[in-house]
Amino acid sequence: MDATAVQAALSRFLDADGGSVLQALAALPLAAVLGTVLAFRPRRRGTPPRSSPVIQTQIILAVVGAVVMLIVGASLARAFGIVGAANLIRYRAKIDDPKDAVVMLSTLSLGLACGVQLYGLAVVATFFVLGLLWAVESLEPEQQKTFDLSVTTPDPPAQQRAVESILRRHRIHYELRSAGDKELVYEAAMPMDIRLDRVSDAILHLQPDAKQGETQVVWNEKKKK
Repeated sequence: MDATAVQAALSRFLDADGGSVLQALAALPLAAVLGTVLAFRPRRRGTPPRSSPVIQTQIILAVVGAVVMLIVGASLARAFGIVGAANLIRYRAKIDDPKDAVVMLSTLSLGLACGVQLYGLAVVATFFVLGLLWAVESLEPEQQKTFDLSVTTPDPPAQQRAVESILRRHRIHYELRSAGDKELVYEAAMPMDIRLDRVSDAILHLQPDAKQGETQVVWNEKKKK
């Protein structure tokens, strides 16, 4: 296919809903900006802190709302169609991240846009939401798991500094809870990409000549409330 044929096909594609594409290029960024203003509004003293997933979800919802209204336009039939399609959704599985629910709504909106032949709007909205998700998720703090770490060793005071050096090297945030004659107990927050066995092996090899069973490393994950 030569360049002229490609250009002609692209022109026909955009002419089918060129007005909606131009509206989307104006409406989606504006919706994202206004949603961001509300999501990052100043927090009053005494109110609970806002979580990152909720803030990100509020921003994305503003964009999804704009996409839905661009699809509806002045068509009452489309409005009823969107309501009917939304009522068909019965997703009962637990969703840990609120953004996943918004992505489900986004995919529904894009499917509706394709169904009413607003192909240009669907493409623009897809890449805009994708870029927005990438931007807001890049601001998320690193996900961690929290453990109660118990290190049993013949000489805890002598090994404490070396154990904590290993924890820092693996980007584990720790707090010493107790130090006894035979045991060190920490609360440790570990990044999701760190493997427990590698950290345990590093701690166990601090005393390679120790008798079997003298040094033990036990991780007990703390469940979120």
